[in-house]
Amino acid sequence: MANKNLNAAKEAKKDEFYTQLEDINNELRHYKEHFRGKTVLCNCDDPRVSNFFTYFAYNFEFLGLKRLITTCYKNQNMDLFSQNKCEQAIYLIYDGDKNGNNIPDPEEIGIHPLKGDGDFRSRECIELLKQADIVVTNPPFSLFREYVAQLMEYEKKFLIIGHQNAIHYKEIFPLIKQNKIWLGYGFKGGAGHFISDYEDKATAGDHREGMIRVSGVHWFTNLEIKKRHEDLILYKTYSPEDYPHYENYDAIEVSKTADIPFDYEGAMGVPTTFLDKYNPDQFEILGLAEGDLGKELGLRPFNRELKKLNKSLRDGQLFYMKEGYPQKPYSRILIRKKQ
Repeated sequence: MANKNLNAAKEAKKDEFYTQLEDINNELRHYKEHFRGKTVLCNCDDPRVSNFFTYFAYNFEFLGLKRLITTCYKNQNMDLFSQNKCEQAIYLIYDGDKNGNNIPDPEEIGIHPLKGDGDFRSRECIELLKQADIVVTNPPFSLFREYVAQLMEYEKKFLIIGHQNAIHYKEIFPLIKQNKIWLGYGFKGGAGHFISDYEDKATAGDHREGMIRVSGVHWFTNLEIKKRHEDLILYKTYSPEDYPHYENYDAIEVSKTADIPFDYEGAMGVPTTFLDKYNPDQFEILGLAEGDLGKELGLRPFNRELKKLNKSLRDGQLFYMKEGYPQKPYSRILIRKKQ
């Protein structure tokens, strides 16, 4: 999806991008052991179009769930959290198959009215959150900070979809650094197709009718997965010529995750895509060299002469010199090997 559409969705609070069942299945198949005996909450979903409800209802017995709860916003055709009174917000409870056909029949699903509009921040929705063991959904990207903050406040396990921009949020990155949140297995090619009313700007070869392509989407979770403890194989050898040293922080520049040298013990600046391969047993995250987070790391500020040479330099960012000119790489995560 073009950034223009994503930004428009954020501003309008209408980022209702419904996830494909295929994408949900591809990710959830790695987490089966986490769900047995658990209550799952999908609290940013309209069960009429939400494939999260479909996935958990039809796999209720396979996963060994205790209960499935889904909340539905009121008035889906208006802005999220609209106060329009034309449609009742509801929540659904499904406790599994009762007649032996292994299908969630309508009479087996309890439908209950909500007093408010289904906002996950409302008191009645928080009461439902308290009942849940694991939260699985695709929350509005525009409210990602608030949504994660609520999950952390109530100490919930979760598997949610967010945009890669969230990695850079000052409210989110410290949680990644502290190993309270990490990336899941992800979408193929780092992009997902979502059911949406927005016009799809994808190229003809990647266009899907009735859907919109969003690049840079990830699954964020705090559920343990095998991938998280797989060592990244390192084969590059360090040399000062191939790995320039930053001028304003004691670390070297590594432009690609695959190029992390196996024989360097100091701090290294790597792309944010490193997080997809991050193993906390193998690496330590020191911080994010960007804005206020970069300043907290102790990155030395630029002087006037350097800024004259490269006007794009900003305090809180790393830079190195190349042929007398200050080079500023894109956002870097600073890491150090543990082993």
